[in-house]
Amino acid sequence: MTERTASICNGITGISAREWNRCANAGDEYNPFLDHRFLHALEESGSASPKTGWQPFHLLLQEGDSTIGVAPMYLKSHSRGEYVFDGGWAEAWYRAGGEYYPKLQASVPFTPATGPRLLPADGEGAGLVEEQLLAASVQVAERIGVSSLHYTFMPKSQWERAAKLGLLQRVDTQYHWSNAGFDTFDDFLSELASKKRKNIRRERREAVRDEIEVEWVTGSDLTERHWDCFYDFYMDTANRKWGTPYLNRRFFSMVNESMPERTLLIMARRSGRYIAGALNFIGSHALFGRNWGCVEDHRFLHFEMCYYQAIDFAIAHGLQRVEAGAQGPHKVARGYLPQATYSVHWIRDTGLRQAVARYLLQEKRYVEQDAEWTTARAPFRKDIDLSRYVGRWEEDQPPAG
Repeated sequence: MTERTASICNGITGISAREWNRCANAGDEYNPFLDHRFLHALEESGSASPKTGWQPFHLLLQEGDSTIGVAPMYLKSHSRGEYVFDGGWAEAWYRAGGEYYPKLQASVPFTPATGPRLLPADGEGAGLVEEQLLAASVQVAERIGVSSLHYTFMPKSQWERAAKLGLLQRVDTQYHWSNAGFDTFDDFLSELASKKRKNIRRERREAVRDEIEVEWVTGSDLTERHWDCFYDFYMDTANRKWGTPYLNRRFFSMVNESMPERTLLIMARRSGRYIAGALNFIGSHALFGRNWGCVEDHRFLHFEMCYYQAIDFAIAHGLQRVEAGAQGPHKVARGYLPQATYSVHWIRDTGLRQAVARYLLQEKRYVEQDAEWTTARAPFRKDIDLSRYVGRWEEDQPPAG
C-alpha cells in the first residue's frame, strides 16, 4: 500500500482546482463555499490573507502523487469573522499568562454556513481519510505550537467522528427555512397559524409599498454595475454597525468572473435607482444568504429581501432549504426554525481545556433549552408535524472531554 503523507499548502493556488474540487465535491451535496473558485476569490482578493489575520494553511493528504483528502484551514491572529465565539477563552488564557494567538481555524472565512470540513476524495475509505485528516491537523497544531485548533460549522457526522479522537464538542443554533414540497409561497403560508400568515402578508405589502421593485439577478445578467451598487450597500451596513467590512470590492468582481451561476443578488429598485441588495450563494440543495445592505430605510424591506424573497427563490428552483446566516431569533416568526450547528475544539493546555469542557456542558444545556422553547413557539398551525422540516432541533450527545 502506498504511504499516505500530510502536508500544508500556504494558499489555495498551491493545489489545482481539479484536485481540490475532486475532494470538495465528492459528496452528494454541492456547497459553493468549498469550491476552489470561492476560496480563490477570498485569498487572491486579499480578503482572507496574512495581512487580514487569515493566513492560508490548508491541509492536504496524499497517497503517492494523488491528493485523497483536504481540509480548508487558516492560521489566525484573532477571532474575528468566525461566528463561533471563543473570545472569552482567549481572555481567560491571557489572564492566566498564556498567548492564545496564533491558533488554527478549519473553516471558510467569514462564512457561517455548515459544510464538510474534512473533504475526502471519491472512493472507498472516506471515513478513514477523515480520521487521518483530523489526526494530521492535531499533529500540525502540536508541532507549530499553537494554542488551539477549531473546526467550525461542520456536519454532525464529522463532529461525532472528531469527538472520538478527543476533541471538545460545541453546539449552537441557527435558523433555517425548510421546503416541505411547496409549489408556491402561499402553500407555505397555508401551514402557518392565521395570525402569523396575515402578519407576513402585511409585511410583504408594506415592504414594497413605496413603488419598490425587487428583482433576482444571477448568472450572465450580473454586471459590475450591480456589484458597485451592492458594495455601497455592504459598506454602509458595516459602517452603521461599527463593524469590519471583511470583503473588499475585488472579491465581488472575482466571484462574478468565476462563479456567477452560483451567485444570486436580490436587488431592490426605487425610481430607477438601486437602494438595497442581498447576496446569496446557490448550492445543490440550499440557498445561502450571506450579506445585506441598503441606502434607504424602508420598513420590512430587510425581511422581504433576506427571508421572503429567498423562500420564493428556493421554491421556484426546488431547493430544500434556505440558510439565512448567523443569529436572528426574529427569523422564527417568519418560518425559520432552530437548527443545531456543530464545532469541535482541540486545546493544548490541559487546564484551559478542562475549563472549556465544563463551560461547553453548561452552554449546551442552555442552547438546547432555548431551541426547544423557540420551536414550541413556531408560527405553524398546531396540527402541522414539525418533523417534516429539516430545521427541527436534534438530540445530541454531551460534549466529550
